[in-house]
Amino acid sequence: MIEELYREHWPLVCGFLLRRTRDPHLAEDLAQETFVKATRALLGWRGDNAAAWLLTIARHVLIDHARRKRLEIPLPSADEIGAPEFPADALTVRQVLKDLPEQHRKLLVAVYYEGFSLAEVAAMTGRSPAAVKTAVWRARTAFADSYGAFQC
Repeated sequence: MIEELYREHWPLVCGFLLRRTRDPHLAEDLAQETFVKATRALLGWRGDNAAAWLLTIARHVLIDHARRKRLEIPLPSADEIGAPEFPADALTVRQVLKDLPEQHRKLLVAVYYEGFSLAEVAAMTGRSPAAVKTAVWRARTAFADSYGAFQC
């Protein structure tokens, strides 16, 4: 069973981790850890969407890795890099996201905040990539409408 999951989902899990770590060796190590944890948790798996289950484990492995390493990089000031100041409407964005229907909010957070690709979201939800693309468009439209109304 785990061998089938490994063969079928290794590229998805490894690609997900590679996009986040930008280090091929670290991504492979974390992917291996993901499948070790999946093997241990296999008895508790309900047989739902395997890709979603494995990507969730991979995400937790990545978070645990970051916590263990306590990765902190000193950031230059905004003046040093010539960046504009943090926009004052960040709180507005949070409020608009909070007020959106749950399915829109979850989709926007997965794609734009957590960085999942449309293919990964499709794998996690069991929907086609085209359906996910349409749902993201609808969620963005709902966000834009709410944001515009909030600004008035």
